[in-house]
Amino acid sequence: MKPLVWSRRECLLGAASLGLGSLPTWAHAGGQLEEPLADSVRGALSAAIANSAPPVPEFTDLEKRLAYLRWLGASSTRLQRRKTDFQTRIEFLQTVWYESRRAGLDITMVMGLIQVESAFRKFAISRVGARGYMQIMPFWSRVIGDGDPSRLFNMQTNLRFGCVILRHYLDRERGDTFLALGRYNGSRGRAEYPNAVYAAAKNWAHPDA
Repeated sequence: MKPLVWSRRECLLGAASLGLGSLPTWAHAGGQLEEPLADSVRGALSAAIANSAPPVPEFTDLEKRLAYLRWLGASSTRLQRRKTDFQTRIEFLQTVWYESRRAGLDITMVMGLIQVESAFRKFAISRVGARGYMQIMPFWSRVIGDGDPSRLFNMQTNLRFGCVILRHYLDRERGDTFLALGRYNGSRGRAEYPNAVYAAAKNWAHPDA
């Protein structure tokens, strides 16, 4: 697949769009920066991405299951234009729900991040080489994975890496989403990327999210 090359201005203008009918068709230009990790942190991150169990949500009571189904139905309708195949769409949303909850993340923010990063395209590649739905930089496969960056195009693998990495950045920034999002994009301290994610997340707001 030939890499897509877009200017930062084009990416941000598209990503900030709030209408689902005008979602961007390119990958965002940003990417995580490789930083030294303590052995304990590397070990914890590796363990967090290792479990390959199917992403099947489990619920302790009926109301929680009904809340999930309401969210799933509403989100499926909103995403239909971008993912026309019903089964593919449901599997994607189910996995986003599972991995977001598993990492202790706000699912609305995760959906906004995916919209900005890849416009929900499984095989998106940015100009700096970030891959897939959550635009994971290949070095993460070497640092905490099995060393095979091609696996970042697998849906569950990509979403798990993205959620684990975002959780790591949130922990490093002591829960500050603005700084964590900037770090995720490799632009820590700058407002344009976090603001684009916050704007996109509004498309995915739901009472049961």
